[in-house]
Amino acid sequence: MKRIINGILFLIICFSSTNILAQTKVYQLNLKEEINPAAWRATKKAFEAAKQNGATVMIIDMNTYGGLLDYADSIRTKILNSNLKTIVYIDNNAASAGALISIACDKIYMVRGASIGAASVVNGNGEVLPEKYQSYMRGLMRTTAEAKGRNPKIAEAFVDPNVEIKDINEKGKVLTFTTNEAIANGFCNGEASSISDVLAKEGISNFQKTEYQPTTVDFIIGFLTNPAVSSILILLIIGGIYFELQAPGIGFALLVTIVASLLFFAPLYVEGLAANWEILLFVGGVVLLILEIFLIPGFGVLGILGIIFIIIGLAMSLILNDFFDLSISGSERITQSFLIVLASMIAAIALSVIFGGNILKSGAFQRLVLNDEQQSNEGYQVKKPRIELLGKRGFAKTDLRPSGRIDIDGEWFDAVSDDGYIDHGTDIIISKIENYNLVVRKVS
Repeated sequence: MKRIINGILFLIICFSSTNILAQTKVYQLNLKEEINPAAWRATKKAFEAAKQNGATVMIIDMNTYGGLLDYADSIRTKILNSNLKTIVYIDNNAASAGALISIACDKIYMVRGASIGAASVVNGNGEVLPEKYQSYMRGLMRTTAEAKGRNPKIAEAFVDPNVEIKDINEKGKVLTFTTNEAIANGFCNGEASSISDVLAKEGISNFQKTEYQPTTVDFIIGFLTNPAVSSILILLIIGGIYFELQAPGIGFALLVTIVASLLFFAPLYVEGLAANWEILLFVGGVVLLILEIFLIPGFGVLGILGIIFIIIGLAMSLILNDFFDLSISGSERITQSFLIVLASMIAAIALSVIFGGNILKSGAFQRLVLNDEQQSNEGYQVKKPRIELLGKRGFAKTDLRPSGRIDIDGEWFDAVSDDGYIDHGTDIIISKIENYNLVVRKVS
């Protein structure tokens, strides 16, 4: 009897071990918002995590009306180049950029009442962009469909209303499939009511599913890389530079510029958008602008170059590019990026001119500025250096960098070097008295 019980236990353990070993590891990514930098970041991290987790299946829970084409293309490429089995579950909508991403997957499942298509390239107001944009999108849709064995003509019809397909799409309309239509025309592998239903239809009954969860850092980076937030940060950067140049030495405007610049560039750098050369170009532009205003009379080449460098540095940081290879982003995104920067700059300068005086006089700003004056009737006196000190010789009591202290006949005085840096102990001579300051030079 004991042998029989031990045998049964052994079989149970063997069966359980086999069952565990046979489990399919599935990784789930949710794309439920606009296709933007945050979606691209989530996709990259999800595929990396799936690889580390040993997953063999990536399932994308999709519900989006579209988004930015360059990020959709990056996600599409990531899916096409992956060794994972990729399945998309369209839980309502896969329009525009969502359709492109869906077609890149190995399998497509849709919930009842869902739709896929309507992939014409539009601007922020929903207006269809010119033919060159549509041509690029048609090419992407066609080549993606071909890569996955789907009808490229139908993929083109998702973009171009002039593509006519007998019994499927009449000329003059952009094609959009319902769930049943997509199944009938080979653009959907079946209808499903849930992720579990999708996996069951794929014959995956024993699985371990892990879902990608965005972190707090992901949310912060996603927020800061939003085009609207980027515009506000650019406005603060330019406004801060303008105020600092108008009233150098205040410090608060410079602090605003530095903080806004960090918030602008840091998340873009982490995302791989802002490269070192773009950040250096921006910093170089600011330096050239400062040199032009404070060191060179008038406004000439350096100032113009500074403004150009600032604009290029900010705009190029907002788009995917490989140095000056801009084919990844396309002309629409490039134009949009430069318009965002230019509009923000103009708005910042206009607001600074209109409200600048009021801001400087506001109670909040005045609390940051020292307004007290040292009046002579209150006992404050400025001691004018004695004229007889002119031409006197002594030595540097401290290093002059260029200011410091000197010793003249055993008496100490504050002084400023006219020779740059002077080491302590160096023999000096008082060459002039200027604005109540003793000016000295080395004794040759």
